[in-house]
Amino acid sequence: MARSCSPPDLLDVARLASLSASSRSALGAQRSASMERDFLQIPDFSRDEINSLFDLADKMKAGKYKKRPIEGKSLAMIFMKSSTRTRVSFEVGTYQLGGHALFLSPRDVQLGRGEPIADTARVLSRYVDGIMIRTFAHQDIEELAKYASVPVINGLTDLVHPCQVLADLLTVRQQLRDVEGLKYAWIGDGNNMANSWINAAYVFGFDLTLACPEGYEPADHLLARALKKAKVRVVRDPMEAADGADVINTDVWASMGQEDEQRERARAFAKYTVNAKLMKHASKKAIFLHCLPAHRGEEVAAEVIDGPQSRVWDEAENRLHIQKAIMAALMGGESLG
Repeated sequence: MARSCSPPDLLDVARLASLSASSRSALGAQRSASMERDFLQIPDFSRDEINSLFDLADKMKAGKYKKRPIEGKSLAMIFMKSSTRTRVSFEVGTYQLGGHALFLSPRDVQLGRGEPIADTARVLSRYVDGIMIRTFAHQDIEELAKYASVPVINGLTDLVHPCQVLADLLTVRQQLRDVEGLKYAWIGDGNNMANSWINAAYVFGFDLTLACPEGYEPADHLLARALKKAKVRVVRDPMEAADGADVINTDVWASMGQEDEQRERARAFAKYTVNAKLMKHASKKAIFLHCLPAHRGEEVAAEVIDGPQSRVWDEAENRLHIQKAIMAALMGGESLG
């Protein structure tokens, strides 16, 4: 287990000394379980815990949170995929919470040269207090979490992008007062963002309609699970998905690593542009979200992303606040109860 540079609290030491050996063992196990908790997908947190994260993030955004819960602690940031928002938000957030972030690219770690993930997990756990990874295969992050003895946070995998969708939901709550009781529309590829919206619907039970071309549907197993608790549909017509929606969301047609599919995808998604016509089918109070980067004229028209219904800049900023809340909870002991 990685250790903080902070000295132990003397009262805590005295209290531990007065406990029986079995009690000390039980307390240590509880602390280890708490410190080892990971965030790999949205359902890793309960609905109440996510709402507590939102409350905490709101305090941080308003400048009302003055604690430095990860003072003297370090976060390893492994980037097998490059990023702007993920890197800057996690690095700045770690600093603002009193910690130190280390940027590790494939050239900086032996993972890029074939070291087993389990070995990297074990070694980093001896050095740092948390690991954030942005990578390709989701099973890689699951293996990393299995062998790490410090919290692991998912910065993105090909399956899901949970931090982004929590930032999106935080934006929805700030703009529309709540995340429940609303109608959500996803327009475009059934990618990791779409999968994370499905996971969010599973946790919160809201109405979600995804408009995806044939052959570009979201993950079947996540959809099947969500259907047990939420109204989730996959349709072909983007106008049908947008009808009466309170939140319209989309992403690029070709994500990182899919550049060679650009032409094929451009043909498949030609009718899936979020434009002014589509936005007119949504609720009058509807907001538009995009995780960025955006390609104006492809998945979204400039008049929409730069228009009055767009909340993409608030959404991008909220990556910082929600990730700070996650780190405060997983690495800093902030209670979500």
